Amino acid sequence: MTVSSSSGLSVATWTETMKSYLNVLATPGAWRFLAPALIARLPFAMVQMGVLLLVRWSTGSYGAAGLAAAAAAVTQALAGPQTGRLADRHGQARVLVPQTAVHALALGALLILAAAHVPLPLLVITAALVGGSAPQVGAMVRARWAHRLGGASTLNTAFAVESITDELTFTFAPVLLVGLATAYSPVVALLVALALSVVGTLLFAAVRTAAPEPRPARVRSAGGVLGLRGVALVAVAFLAMGSVFGSLQVGVTSLTAELGRPGLAGAVYGTLGAASAVGGFLYGAVNWAVSARVRLVTGLPLLAVTILAFTFAETVPLLYAAAAVAGFVIAPVMITGFTIIEGLVPDGVRTEAFTWLIGANGLGIAVGSLAAGQLVDRFGAAVAFLVAPVTIGLAALLLLIRLGSLRPQIAAAPSREHVSL
Repeated sequence: MTVSSSSGLSVATWTETMKSYLNVLATPGAWRFLAPALIARLPFAMVQMGVLLLVRWSTGSYGAAGLAAAAAAVTQALAGPQTGRLADRHGQARVLVPQTAVHALALGALLILAAAHVPLPLLVITAALVGGSAPQVGAMVRARWAHRLGGASTLNTAFAVESITDELTFTFAPVLLVGLATAYSPVVALLVALALSVVGTLLFAAVRTAAPEPRPARVRSAGGVLGLRGVALVAVAFLAMGSVFGSLQVGVTSLTAELGRPGLAGAVYGTLGAASAVGGFLYGAVNWAVSARVRLVTGLPLLAVTILAFTFAETVPLLYAAAAVAGFVIAPVMITGFTIIEGLVPDGVRTEAFTWLIGANGLGIAVGSLAAGQLVDRFGAAVAFLVAPVTIGLAALLLLIRLGSLRPQIAAAPSREHVSL
């Protein structure tokens, strides 16, 4: 039984919804790579905010903290697609193992330098190394799903599972991070993140289930994968969504401090993630009659409007309410973006394509955290919440103008028009 609405959406019953998710999770071998990936992704959600708290603790400045967090996000955005390209060509494990070692050394060095209260430029450089060496486990998990389920109707549900997983990690990670940072120090909090990252990533790398075979693909495009039709447009959307995370990290941390409740920052940010997970779950239960590209260009403005609610959050309950409302929209928009990309690029470059989205999201985090940090230092916390709506609005306008570029490629295999092997 289904229920149809005037919007043209067909909504499955609760039983059918649960069955669709359980069928995806019952994919043979899926839990062998999902379980270690969950461990590896938890610290990924901790590090960005952890760098912010660590440098704020070391220097006493939100502006300095935002600069360091931005440096980490920028290098992650730049290095992530290169990691994805290497994984597509040489295999995920051969990339993840050395990358994990470099990341552990960089994060350990940042902890030591912050504890020694060294000058800001050295902290920023080291934070950049931390971001640039971050293992791209999320993109690699999505590449495994696409490899296993490519062309199946359940792939969109699998991407919904991944976005829900992302949001759950962003629900619990800030709570754990801020709890440890408040009870002990940001150094202790990031030491826990370091341990989880090493263990989870190495376990994931050891599991070869559903990992795409290495393929030395060559993309015939002036801009590589990013130059393929529609890819850069979706990356712009993800950059705009990243500004949400970056600006809210700074704004929420600053506002809870102004309200005399600094320990609540992680819980409020976690509420954003929890609401996003619920929104993603419900989104995955809908049999959409509207195309993904239309859903993307309508979802972005809706997200911008919900973020504006933070500017009116002058009390803790209002802050929680704003996080719940905004969070409900985030995962559906991101799921839509990944679904569009899967239809735009050939099989042999999917990991790189997914890392471009994640990298663009990281660049948006950099823009958001840097801009919000400067605004907080000058005008107070409330102004930080204007960064994301402006960025998202501009991205939505661009995508609306170029809407036709988001039509999916009709191909079951890598197209020779784009790839030569």
